[in-house]
Amino acid sequence: MGMGTTVLSLRIDGELLERLRDHAAKRGMSVQDYVVRTLVRDDFDERFQSAVEETEKFYGVT
Repeated sequence: MGMGTTVLSLRIDGELLERLRDHAAKRGMSVQDYVVRTLVRDDFDERFQSAVEETEKFYGVT
């Protein structure tokens, strides 16, 4: 993670937690690791998408 870690508490409903547990279990991950990985991936995808859009603007791709 880089600069140490911080605790983040989330209040989520039981149904969502069950879904998270299922998704995490399918990958052999803890719920915590799965959530963190998903957040990191979404953030990365967002930045990557904006970089692609900037590149397309630069090259005139529509």
